Amino acid sequence: QMEAFNADVAHELNTPLTTLISSCELALRKPRSAVELQDILASNLEDLQRMAGIVADMLFLSHADRGTEARRSAKVSLAELASEVAEFHEAVLQEAHLQVLIDGDASVAVDARLVRRALSNLLGNASRYAEAGSTITIEISQSVVETPDGKRDNVSIAVINRGAEIDPIHLPRLFDRFYRADASRAHANLNHGLGLAIVAAIARMHGGTAFATSSSGITKIGISLPASPKTTPHIFESQS
Repeated sequence: QMEAFNADVAHELNTPLTTLISSCELALRKPRSAVELQDILASNLEDLQRMAGIVADMLFLSHADRGTEARRSAKVSLAELASEVAEFHEAVLQEAHLQVLIDGDASVAVDARLVRRALSNLLGNASRYAEAGSTITIEISQSVVETPDGKRDNVSIAVINRGAEIDPIHLPRLFDRFYRADASRAHANLNHGLGLAIVAAIARMHGGTAFATSSSGITKIGISLPASPKTTPHIFESQS
């Protein structure tokens, strides 16, 4: 499994690196005007930013792999966090003629920055695959679940969109690193396949799990978290 992961990392970084090398070689073949050089540098910057994003995400995932837990703050409104995330994605949502509906709320002690990041990844994913002109729902619900240690209060945050279904064979692997359910889907090349892996990692860091369902044209992906931590032996300091 580690060998496969390393191969995926090498592949993800090799493509932009190859592009950068080719771009620089081409630029050096003959004298270029200032405008031409600016265009080349702008294009190269995009590839560099993409690589930086991959490295940053991998460093984040390495913290989760070491069993670190999130630093839970005072209780926050999950609906307010969802509203902040929706506002951040407003331009993309408007371009695709998408609406966001926030259904429910819960006041929970979580690492607000991490949960905001998970929600942003989920909403970004949904906005890529939702039908144009449809409504994306951010559903927040509370429940009591049975655990080996007894009953536990739980909170779930799910992002629901209408669009092409995900084949059931792909659902168990959606949260794997660098996994894409269908590389041919529109916009599949705009992300590097770590977004949902980070969502799952954030859920684990809160002692929870990630989940996904897709049927009848409705896809629902989210996280389920305990309303309060069991223990906090390893604290992860989230970064903005």
